Amino acid sequence: MRLILYSKPGCHLCEGLQEKLEQIQNLSFELEIRDITTDEKWFAAYQYEIPVLCLITPGDEKEQALPRPSPRASVQQLAQMLSKYLANPEKNNAE
Repeated sequence: MRLILYSKPGCHLCEGLQEKLEQIQNLSFELEIRDITTDEKWFAAYQYEIPVLCLITPGDEKEQALPRPSPRASVQQLAQMLSKYLANPEKNNAE
């Protein structure tokens, strides 16, 4: 699975989430960081929303925005939340 983190330089919430995602060891995913200041569409869509974490489902390549985790969530709590979406993205997309 692939995760995309929409972020921008100097965003402390983004940096904190990225650090926690990089510490998760019990889940298999590829993390792509997208700087919203490098693309007008990304900036327009996410300038007031970052950090935004999206799941890319293999096959259809659609982005599914995931609920924003609390900045206070631990690495373990973040891993638990992600495991729900990584285990069955189609089911969660239908909810």
